Amino acid sequence: MELEDYIPEFLLHIGRERNFSKGTVEYYETDLAQFVDFLKEQFPAGLEDPRQIDLIVLRAYVANLVNAGYKVGTIHRKIAALRSFFKFLYSRGVVEVNYSRHIKLPKIPKRYPSFLDFAQANEAMELPDTSTPLGIRDRAIMELFYATGIRRSELCGLDLEDVDLTRMTIKVFGKGRKERIVPFNEAAKHALMDYLRIRDKFLNDPEERALFLSQKGKRISPEEVYVIVKKYLSQVTDGKRSPHILRHTFATHLLEMGAELMAVKELLGHELITTTQRYTHTTIEYIRQVYKKAHPLEEE
Repeated sequence: MELEDYIPEFLLHIGRERNFSKGTVEYYETDLAQFVDFLKEQFPAGLEDPRQIDLIVLRAYVANLVNAGYKVGTIHRKIAALRSFFKFLYSRGVVEVNYSRHIKLPKIPKRYPSFLDFAQANEAMELPDTSTPLGIRDRAIMELFYATGIRRSELCGLDLEDVDLTRMTIKVFGKGRKERIVPFNEAAKHALMDYLRIRDKFLNDPEERALFLSQKGKRISPEEVYVIVKKYLSQVTDGKRSPHILRHTFATHLLEMGAELMAVKELLGHELITTTQRYTHTTIEYIRQVYKKAHPLEEE
């Protein structure tokens, strides 16, 4: 079998057995297709016999990505796809050595999350026009983002039965379909109650179980949610305006109010504590700015 012949089996493996998200599987499929194209042009022997793909070939591929101008984060993802694929090939005995383990990657420059301050967040929550069904729905979406820090895909995936208004929690399925329970606040509870009272105005199919619906009565899409959030954030900030900013804001505000880092990690559904620690830098920078503005000696 040639290298390409193993890709469909690999994609099924990471999707079904390792519970990779649908988006990750699609990215990996694209990334591996790009690697195959590289081999066709630069090293066709590797397609016929995967055992001939050594560290020199893999380094040449990384250099090709760098020269093509890909961002460092994108290169890391493409190499992650290769590493998973070659680990799979090694486990099946297709290759005798997994050279992908030894690829050196370009360093990712540290980037710290953008977030809204308290005033901006409060203003953004008040912007939807709750005299209309669309505004009521949008208010519930905004409040739930800010109250829980869930991802856009997680919000779109919520069903009616995932919401417990009595306990004020939602059941979220995160990356790898891992389940977690996330609490929400009174503001989100009232916004959700208001929305659920008028949800039927969006409904076409009585069997539809999605929590948030589009104007067509279908489960709301990530693209639609992006447009909704951007609409309101553009009125309170000149910075980034994606739903992820509300996730960053949720985490940053919790830490500013004294929440423990491990608790925030669990709420966000992070695998590693180092991912959550990015927010501590943001919090320290915020405190430093407040200090400079408030401390009398800073004026001297």
